[in-house]
Amino acid sequence: MAITSFQETAFIQALSSLTLAPDRAPQAYALLSALGEYDFNQLTSLADSHHVVLRALTPLQSIAERSGNHELISRCQARINQEHLRISNAVRHLHEIIEALETSGCRITVMKTLDHWPDLGGDLDLYTTASAKEVCDVMTAQFTARIEPQSWGDSLANKRNFIVPNLPEAIEVHAQRLGQTGEQNALAQRFVSRRVKQSVLGFEFNVPAPEERIIVATMQRMYRHFYFRLCDIVNIATLVESGAVDFAELQRAASLGGIWKGVCSLLRIVSDYVQQYRGTPVVLPSQVLADALLGGEKVYFKARFIRVPIVPQGAQLYFAQIAAAALRGDVEGTLRLSLLPGLASAAAISYKLTGSDKGIW
Repeated sequence: MAITSFQETAFIQALSSLTLAPDRAPQAYALLSALGEYDFNQLTSLADSHHVVLRALTPLQSIAERSGNHELISRCQARINQEHLRISNAVRHLHEIIEALETSGCRITVMKTLDHWPDLGGDLDLYTTASAKEVCDVMTAQFTARIEPQSWGDSLANKRNFIVPNLPEAIEVHAQRLGQTGEQNALAQRFVSRRVKQSVLGFEFNVPAPEERIIVATMQRMYRHFYFRLCDIVNIATLVESGAVDFAELQRAASLGGIWKGVCSLLRIVSDYVQQYRGTPVVLPSQVLADALLGGEKVYFKARFIRVPIVPQGAQLYFAQIAAAALRGDVEGTLRLSLLPGLASAAAISYKLTGSDKGIW
């Protein structure tokens, strides 16, 4: 039996406390320490959906150790061990694949996947300046990868998904374009031209600069899915509070793609959400707060995630983006974006009829 929406909300709130303010999580511990095995598995499934298994269970285990709750300690440790094995396997395969692609002339940046560290996402996302054909040739020849069928959205976005033997996670490659309809071309180039190094488990990867990390999170959360995972909140709060973000550079990049208001809205949502659990917000420049269309007061829990309203705020962001593309003379970007409402309608109809939008998005 699936958990109720009330339980789901309580679990998300508990996970939020553990990841954002573990020293202020007695209420979360009181709830989670009393869970039976079935409900604990539901909790860890939700943590997995939010890509915070390690960041949530590690502090929970520490609290359990101080309380002498040996059963909870054992449950946490078993799930932590399982996750470490999954991550180790994924990172090793990811490094091998990137080495092969780079050696073949495909410049690669790892997007989103390593932002969750020490956790890891469910897919392994890459951006390349190479063509999709070049990537497909390497993946099939060197890794006997299976190329997944493209949805309409994937085709527009020039995105390919690969299934590699002995790797449960799919490899998702964005070739030369970013955005739901592949509308971001110039902005996408920054993901290679400004990439930086990140070391993980003894391997070195090229990842986006801090500003591009926020850009790609914005495109995914504010212009495509309209929901946040808890990892997005934790990742961006940690990134901003590290002092690594150049907000002037971030504004230049976001304005290039016509998504500055979306970036500001995402940052304000993160700041407000953190304040709810930690008591203090993520400090943001006044210009960011002024240019945000919405903040944490508009988000809500539904169907496992932290939702952003599509109407009117999501629609306002979309129309601002398409207007910006038209004003800067980006004819192709404008045409690509104009296809988005049709895709969204087709996806909604497909979901209503079949329970899935697979093949559309």
